[in-house]
Amino acid sequence: MPGELLTDRPADGVVRLTIQNPERHGALDHAILDAIAAAVGEHGGEAGIAAGVRAIVLTGAGGRFSSGYDLGGLGDLPRDEFVRRAEALIAHPFTAAIEALEATDVPTVAALPGHTMGGGLELALACDLRVAADHIELAMPPAKLGLVYPHTGLRRFVDVIGVARTRELFLLGHPIDPGTALAWGLVNGTADAEDLQDEVLALAVDLAGHAPLAQRGNKRMLRELLAAEGHVTPELQAELVALRESSFESDDLLEGVTAFREKRAPVWRGR
Repeated sequence: MPGELLTDRPADGVVRLTIQNPERHGALDHAILDAIAAAVGEHGGEAGIAAGVRAIVLTGAGGRFSSGYDLGGLGDLPRDEFVRRAEALIAHPFTAAIEALEATDVPTVAALPGHTMGGGLELALACDLRVAADHIELAMPPAKLGLVYPHTGLRRFVDVIGVARTRELFLLGHPIDPGTALAWGLVNGTADAEDLQDEVLALAVDLAGHAPLAQRGNKRMLRELLAAEGHVTPELQAELVALRESSFESDDLLEGVTAFREKRAPVWRGR
């Protein structure tokens, strides 16, 4: 059963988007990612702004945020179908959801009530601010799955926490606690689990109370500055995309996903 995205308006000027996929621990499937892209485009676009939307909160239901891509069913597939499905899931519509969050002129806040992993962490990173419950873990596990992460995603982490911390997060793959994430700048604050949603809502109300023109202008300035700093040539981009795509056909990615599903240690072959 696919997950869903719930939408409500908990305060004046604030729209809240809640990821609900309890059977898959908040895993991101096509239905959820499509819904995020559409909802942010609607509420964070010109029509939403004209209707009075001034802040967007992204969170998860049932004490969860997101465990990342929904990889659970991939390990049972034939090799050709595995490659096709893995690439389709990771490339689209994840990119559309991320780009919608980054492109909106409305300030965004991610409330992280539960463990936040992989693509779920990058999704949170696309928001302007992030607040984590003080008991959760945050991690990027591509190295444990045999996956070469997209250069655009790595760039987001470098922009926020720097090269050294990005290396630590991706190359080791170890989970970090909220205190460490706060010290790194990966989150902007922490809260008790029972207070998290109230504190994030108060933050969103604060954001919604500022001048919309200034919020829009400052967000655009930041986007343009980051885009200029992260510019890559078309030739380098093609090389990086090819490197990533090669991992989809590798024995290691198939083994990593299968081992994850079977809850065992992977046996890497390096090909």
